[in-house]
Amino acid sequence: MTTRGVLYVHSAPRALCPHIEWAVAGVLGGRVSLDWIRQPASPGMWRAEFSWQGEAGTASKLASALRGWHLLRFEVTADPSASGEGERFSSTPELGIFHAVTGVHGDILIPEDRLRAAMARSSRGESDLEAELEKLLGKPWDDELEPFRYAGEGAPVRWLHQVV
Repeated sequence: MTTRGVLYVHSAPRALCPHIEWAVAGVLGGRVSLDWIRQPASPGMWRAEFSWQGEAGTASKLASALRGWHLLRFEVTADPSASGEGERFSSTPELGIFHAVTGVHGDILIPEDRLRAAMARSSRGESDLEAELEKLLGKPWDDELEPFRYAGEGAPVRWLHQVV
């Protein structure tokens, strides 16, 4: 089964841009050339976004290929398909990577066991329930990425297809 998604590179140093293209090409199985534009939210940084189509699990592979690079901020989404729910990965240098399963309307679906664990930590006084729920929803990542998202409105999007 195939699915579609979007990779948003919100900010990357110029020297890292070709390495990002190589990593994405390795996942998609073909040459990739992204249209890089300056990132106004962070002078000296660059941004790009593009849509992709590939097998289920491609979003996870893209996120894995890009994770851990210093100063890189990105998001990868995958639309729900006949074979499964959608996904969203967000990554920042300070917070690391966040993963969520998404439904057909883009809502984050939180597994029951993760909700129970958050409630248990809260009831033991280890943390605040609201803070736990915010983490489960990816709010810290959204808060950090939001200025970079707005700065990127109107950027070009191209479809790339995974070679199978």
